[in-house]
Amino acid sequence: MSQDHSKNEFEKLSAGFLAGRISRRHFIGQAAKLGISAALLSRIVSLRAYAAEGNLLDSSPDYPNEAPITKERIEFLKTKPYKGETINILVFKATVGDGLKYWVPKWEEETGGKINVAEVSIDTLHQQIFSDLQTTHRYDAYMTGAWFYGDFFVPKEPYIIDIAPYLKEPKYPYWNPDDFIPAMRTLYSWQGKVYGVLFDADCQILYYRRDVFDKPENQQKFKDKVGYDFPNPPKTTKEMYDVGNFYTGWDWNGDGTNDWGIALHAKVNEQGFFHFLTLAAPYVCSPNNKYFWFHPETMKPLINSEGHQRALEDYVKYLACGPKEAISWTLGQGWNLFLSGQAVMEPTWGDLPTFAQDPKQSKVKGKVGATIIPGTTESFDPIKGKWDKFDLNSCGNTNGGSWHCVISRFSKKKDPTYDFLAFMATKKNALYNCTHGFTGVQPGMKFEYFPPVGTGKAEEWVEQGWDGDEAKRYLDAYYANLALPVQETYLRIPGAAEYWHELDVRLSAVLAGQTQPKAALDDCAQAWERITERYGRDKQKKLYAESFA
Repeated sequence: MSQDHSKNEFEKLSAGFLAGRISRRHFIGQAAKLGISAALLSRIVSLRAYAAEGNLLDSSPDYPNEAPITKERIEFLKTKPYKGETINILVFKATVGDGLKYWVPKWEEETGGKINVAEVSIDTLHQQIFSDLQTTHRYDAYMTGAWFYGDFFVPKEPYIIDIAPYLKEPKYPYWNPDDFIPAMRTLYSWQGKVYGVLFDADCQILYYRRDVFDKPENQQKFKDKVGYDFPNPPKTTKEMYDVGNFYTGWDWNGDGTNDWGIALHAKVNEQGFFHFLTLAAPYVCSPNNKYFWFHPETMKPLINSEGHQRALEDYVKYLACGPKEAISWTLGQGWNLFLSGQAVMEPTWGDLPTFAQDPKQSKVKGKVGATIIPGTTESFDPIKGKWDKFDLNSCGNTNGGSWHCVISRFSKKKDPTYDFLAFMATKKNALYNCTHGFTGVQPGMKFEYFPPVGTGKAEEWVEQGWDGDEAKRYLDAYYANLALPVQETYLRIPGAAEYWHELDVRLSAVLAGQTQPKAALDDCAQAWERITERYGRDKQKKLYAESFA
C-alpha cells in the first residue's frame, strides 16, 4: 500500500471517527493496520474525549443547566452523586467571583453537593492561595490569575493537578479543551498538560464611541485643530493620544458638562498596570524582537529599555485625558466613565462591551466600536539596543487574569470539585458567562466566535440581550488581537506576581508625579534582579525560555 493511499485512508477514517460514525475500537483497530503511531492515535482520540460512541446529546429536559450532555452524565445525576459532600473554593472578590457564585446553587440542586465560597481581594489573593497550599490545605480549588501559574510548579510535585483523567470520564459535565482559542489554551496549560478548567479569557483591545467618531462636524473640528484627517478608529498610539486629547475638556455629548477622551483606572495593587503592559507592547515587541520582560541569555530585566520608557511617558499623557481621580480608580470606576457616556475611548477587557448591553448601567448600547490596540511606527529592540522603523507595528496581547480555577493536589474531594468547575465550562454555561457582564468572563472558545474563525451564531448572542452588530464588532476585534502575528508573551515564571507588584508601585509613583519614568523603571529593574537572584537565575532562565516554546 502506497504512503499516499495510507494517508488518504487514515484521513477518511479519522473524519468518520471524529464525526461519530465510527467507534473508538474500530478506529484504533483500522488505524493500527495502516501503521499509524500510538502517539498520533492518542491525540486524535483525545479530540473526541468522552463524547465517544455517540453518547453526547444536545440537551436533557431533566438537567437544563447542562448542554450538551452525555447519556452517562444523565444517569449519574439521577443518583444525586455528591449528597452530603461539601467543597471549599477560594475566589477573587470581583466580577469573576460573582460569576462563579452564580452557578453554585444550580450545581448544588443538580448534584446534591454543597459549596463554600471564600472571597479575597486581589492584593492578598496570591498570598492566601500559596499560604493555604503550603500549610492548611483548607481549599479544594483556587481561582487563579494566569500569572500565578509558575508558582504552582516550584515544588517537584506540582501544587495543582492535571485534569486529563477527568476529561475521559463521561459522567462529568462535557467540555472540550480542544475548543480553546490557541492563545487561551496556552494560559490554562503547563508544558502541554491542561490544569485549568475553562472560565475567563482575557485580552485588551480598544473600545470607542462609534456614534461620536462618525459625526462629520467632530471629524472636521479635529482636522482643523490637529492638522490631519480624523483617524476612525486610531491605528497608532500617536493617533490615539491625539483623539483622546481632542475629546478632553468639552461637552461633546451635549449633557451640559465637559467630557473626556480616555477612561483608565490606575489604583495601585489593582489591575491598572495591565494598561501599561498592553500599551507598551508595540514599543518593544515587533517582527524583529519577541522579548518584552528579560534578556533570554542573561535574565537581565528589559523593563527599563528605551521602548518601555517611551511607553510610560505615553501612559502619563493618556491618563491626563481623563479625570485626575482616575489614578485612584478601581476597574469598575474606569468602566463607569465610558458606560455613562462621558468618555469616548477605553483600552480594556471585554467586560466593557458586555456591560454596555445592560440598559440599567449603560447609555451606550449599540454605539460601541472595537479595534485592536493601536500600534507604533517604531519599536525598540532591547536585545540589539536599537530602534526599528515600521509602517505600522501592531502587537497582540493576552493581558489580564484569564481567571479560572485549578484543583489543589491536597484536596480530598477532587471529584466533586472538578464536577463543579466543568459544570461552568459546558457550552451553554460558558456562553452565558461571556455574554453577561456581571460574570467578568470573556470568550475563549471557538463556539463563542462567529465563522469563519468559530462556530457560534449571532442569534445566540442576541438571545442573551446583545445588539447583534455590536457582538460581531467586538468578537472580530477580540479575535484579531489574539491572532496578530506579533504577540506580547505572557509572563508566567515563578515570582511573576512579585515582578508585577514591583512594577505596579513604580508606575503609580510616576502617574502621581512623584518620580520620572526612567528613574522608576531603572529602580524596577534593580528590584527584578533581586527577585531573579532569590528564585535562582538559571532556573528562571530555563522557565522563561520554555514560555516561548
